[in-house]
Amino acid sequence: MVGQIHSIQTFGTVDGPGTRFVVFFKGCPMRCAYCHNPDTWEMAGGEEWTVEALMKYYDDNKEFYKNGGLTATGGEPLMQIDFLTELFEACKKEGVHTCLDTSGICFNPDSPEMLAKYDRLIKSTDLVMLDIKHIDPEKHIELTSQKNDNILAFARYLSDHDIMMWIRHVIVPGITYEPEYLDRLGYFLGDLKTAKGLEVLPYHTLGVSKYEQLGIEYKLKDVKALNNDDAVKARQIIIEGMKRRRAELS
Repeated sequence: MVGQIHSIQTFGTVDGPGTRFVVFFKGCPMRCAYCHNPDTWEMAGGEEWTVEALMKYYDDNKEFYKNGGLTATGGEPLMQIDFLTELFEACKKEGVHTCLDTSGICFNPDSPEMLAKYDRLIKSTDLVMLDIKHIDPEKHIELTSQKNDNILAFARYLSDHDIMMWIRHVIVPGITYEPEYLDRLGYFLGDLKTAKGLEVLPYHTLGVSKYEQLGIEYKLKDVKALNNDDAVKARQIIIEGMKRRRAELS
């Protein structure tokens, strides 16, 4: 089996714990207005890699990954779930820590066939970095062109199956940087027993030039970058929502 891969980063430091071998998968059904990797949206244009070739590449530098491992990101790795599963299973055979960076958009709790695939995948998944774009259903569609039902269902699925999660949330002025939405997100996260990390990412405009090069309209061109102080405030609102929900459950 081969996977369609956009690129590989051999010394990633922001894609999970430790120093990591980061594999960027091609293909994504989301069209997030602030996406900084629009060149990964389409499946075409990638390089074909086998699991064996990726593991050989990993092994060439494995001494650097003793405290890290391998991260699958994208794009959306779950679009190639069969290849992703084989890659993670190969990692576990070698004792390599696996991390999945995903939005969860491909999850479908109503399909027994797909659930069986996810049940197999999580057996070799150590950590999921789950990127929740927006907690409000309508605003999520405006921001990403997709519903958030399956994303939130995926978060519950991971919690129910004791898979550790780090939650990522981009704070965009006028879109996600609203106390109501941040509190609602925190309240939802308070239900997830395996959500062990929360990374609040301030919106930036570093990807604008890539859109210009690709000839794609950048929808947030008039939105200014968020400063770190506001990101800290946003994170605190989310945490307060989590605390309130967990207090109700205790």
